[in-house]
Amino acid sequence: MTVTVRFAPSPTGNIHIGNARPALINWLFALQNDGEFILRFDDTDLERSREEYVEGITRDLTWLGIKPHRVERQSSRVELHDTAAQKLRNAGLLYPCYETPEQLERQRKRLAGRGLPPIYDRSALALDDEQRKELESEGLKPHWRFLLPNHEGDPHKTRRTEVHWDDVIRGRQTVDLASMSDPVLVRGDGSYLYTLPSVVDDIDFGITHVLRGDDHVTNTGVQIALFEALGGKVPNFGHHNLLTTESGEGLSKRLGSLSLHTLAEEGYEAMAVASLAVLTGTSGPVEPVPNIAALAERFDPQSVTKSAAKFDSLELDSLNRRLVHALDFNDVETRLVAMGVGGGEAFWKAIRENLDRFNEAADYWAMVETAKPVIDAEDSDFIGQAVKLLPAEPWDGDTWSVWVSAIKENSERKGKGLFMPLRKALTGREHGPELDKLLPLIGRDRTLARLL
Repeated sequence: MTVTVRFAPSPTGNIHIGNARPALINWLFALQNDGEFILRFDDTDLERSREEYVEGITRDLTWLGIKPHRVERQSSRVELHDTAAQKLRNAGLLYPCYETPEQLERQRKRLAGRGLPPIYDRSALALDDEQRKELESEGLKPHWRFLLPNHEGDPHKTRRTEVHWDDVIRGRQTVDLASMSDPVLVRGDGSYLYTLPSVVDDIDFGITHVLRGDDHVTNTGVQIALFEALGGKVPNFGHHNLLTTESGEGLSKRLGSLSLHTLAEEGYEAMAVASLAVLTGTSGPVEPVPNIAALAERFDPQSVTKSAAKFDSLELDSLNRRLVHALDFNDVETRLVAMGVGGGEAFWKAIRENLDRFNEAADYWAMVETAKPVIDAEDSDFIGQAVKLLPAEPWDGDTWSVWVSAIKENSERKGKGLFMPLRKALTGREHGPELDKLLPLIGRDRTLARLL
C-alpha cells in the first residue's frame, strides 16, 4: 500500500502559520513513508473562492518546502459528487428537510431548555410526497441530511452506536453516532458542504491517511459512516492539536500578521516557521531544524500531545536567529547577490551573528558602503588624532587592533570612551558587527572620508 495523504485548504484567504501545521505534518508523513502528497483545493464555495488565493497558497507551500505530487480542485469534480449524492438518495440515506434556520434555532433552544442535547429530531422523515410538494410550492427549497446508522430500522428510535478507530496520533478513539445530528450534506441552493465532496474525493484518490486538526475528531465518526455508505475504503485518521494564540484562541485567516506570505516578506526563514509549526505541541524540544529532510527524521506523530500548541512570536524570533546564525556562506551566497549585497564570505562572517532576520544583511551592506558618520563635538579632536594614526594598506583582520593600540598609546582614552566614538564615526551606529572584521570591508578610503 502506497501511503497517500492530502492537504485540502479552501482558497478563501491566505493560509497562516496554523494552516502550516497540518500541511507540514502531512508532507513529513509522506516523506517518512515514501508516499504521495496531494494538494486538493476545496473550492466548492464559489462565492468566496478566489484564484489569487489558489496562487498564494501554492506560493506559500513552495516557500515552506512542500512540493505536491498532485494538485486537484474539487470544483472540477462536481459530477462525481452528484453521482455519490444520488446513490445515497436511492439508498434512502440522504433525505430532504425543509426547516428554516429560525425553526432549527427554536428547536435547539427548546431542547436546551429541557437539558437535552441539540440533536435534530428527524421530523422531515415523516413527510410524505404531498407534504413535500406543498412545502416546495411555498418556495421552500430542501437541504439534505445524511441518515446516520444509529438505529435498528426505526430512525426515530436511536441507540448508542459506537464508531472506533486507532488514531495515528491520539490512539484509540470512540464516538457515539447517537449523540449527533444527521449532518447536512447539501444546502438548499444545491451546493455541497465540506463533508460529502471530501469523502468522495478521498475515496477516488485512494487517500490512506487523513491527518488533520483535533477539532475534527467528532466529525470522523460521521465520515467513517459516510465512507462505508458509499462503499469506500476507510482511511487511517490522525488528529493533531491545533496551533493557537498565546491566550489559547484559534488562529484565523483574518490574522494577516501571521499569514505565511507576511512572515516571508518580513524576513523569517521558512525553516524557522516550519520548525515552530511542527514541533510546538510535541513532547520534544522546539529547536531550529535546518531543512525539511531533517525535520522529517525528527518528527514523530505519536509525540504530539493532546494539549493546545501555543504560538509564541518570541519563540519564532529566537528560532529564526539561531537558524540565520548557523547559515554558511554557501547557503546564502545566491540570496545575498539577489539583494545586491557584496563583500563575499568575509562580509557574511562579519555580520552573521548580528542578524535577527536575513534581510537585515542589506542594511549592514549599506552601512559598509555609505554609512553616515556620527561625530560628537567633544570627540572631534580625538577623531582627528585617530586619522593621523590610521595604518597604511593593505588591511586585514589585524588592522583594527593595530590601529586601536596606537590610538590608545597616544591618547588618554580607553574602553567605551575609545571604541564608541570610532564605531559611531565609521558606521553611524552605536552597535553592530565587530569592527576588526568590518574595517577591511569598509576600506581605507571610505574610512578616511568618514573621519575627516
